[in-house]
Amino acid sequence: MRNRVSVVGAGSWGTAFTLLLFRQGFSPRLWVREKEIYESILRQRVNDVFLSGFVIPAEVLPVQDLAAAVDPAEVIYVAVPSRFCRQVFSEMASYLKPGQVVVSLTKGIEEGSLMRMTEVMAELFPPEVELAVLSGPSFAREVAAGLPTAVVCASRTPEVAGRIQRDLSGLNFRVYTSEDVIGVELAGAVKNVIAIAAGISDGLSLGHNARASLITRGLFEIAKLGLKLGARQETFFGLAGIGDLVLTCTGHLSRNYQVGRQLGQKKNLAEILAGMRMVAEGVSTAISVNQLALREKVEMPICQEVYQVLYENKDPLSSLVDLMSRTLKPEGLTAPSAGE
Repeated sequence: MRNRVSVVGAGSWGTAFTLLLFRQGFSPRLWVREKEIYESILRQRVNDVFLSGFVIPAEVLPVQDLAAAVDPAEVIYVAVPSRFCRQVFSEMASYLKPGQVVVSLTKGIEEGSLMRMTEVMAELFPPEVELAVLSGPSFAREVAAGLPTAVVCASRTPEVAGRIQRDLSGLNFRVYTSEDVIGVELAGAVKNVIAIAAGISDGLSLGHNARASLITRGLFEIAKLGLKLGARQETFFGLAGIGDLVLTCTGHLSRNYQVGRQLGQKKNLAEILAGMRMVAEGVSTAISVNQLALREKVEMPICQEVYQVLYENKDPLSSLVDLMSRTLKPEGLTAPSAGE
């Protein structure tokens, strides 16, 4: 049946993804935690808090009961900020059944445990549940508007990734498949930290040369960490890697870029976050990436500087000086192999 899909999370990405599913012929259920958003969708068919300007079709059924979203679905897409994922996954677990597919749409790393979202799922969900992750350059508003978008779906089970690919692909949305779950998740998470750096650079009016350099060296940092953790190098030169990185570092719809830009303009982080209703994942991911880099003994100078600007009150211009005055070295574009 084309209606047995659900989206958990009614933020901008979850709502946009629900509109995508509808265009693909589904009648999805949308789990909404916030009562005011649930009532707005139910009565006015809009989500003005997170995705204003789009009508949510009557075929989309908003629900507040998580069981009503999870139990009847064959495929469940989860679009919840990373800091809430463990709680939501724990609530979902008792409703899941063998053969169901859960797809993470979240781009983040859990604080404390330093686990990727599918790792948290695997810890909490029954082992018979199939897991996947969807990532790539995909601003919510553009997907909601039906603008051309290409992403990648990764699963350790190729048949699962193939199913998601067939379900979601159409004239305006193209899905590629991968078995590199580690690489796709890490690239999607760490690029948000690099996007903050790019925003800081633009906030300081450092120019296009500086931003291009940050993107390039940022990709190298992402690949170094990913390969140390068992990812495949080619993933970082694909949609989940360079594709999403370029979008998030240059597109003004990027929340992480905007956080960085305001930091570069000397605004206070607490003030910036207080003015945002939506989550900029890179702010919390910077903590996890810093800890991962220390644990794995991977040098990630851009991510380290972002962490220090965010959490140690380091002046962004001082970060620039420290980056530019590091020991000179070969470019070293070939990232080390896993375990090196």
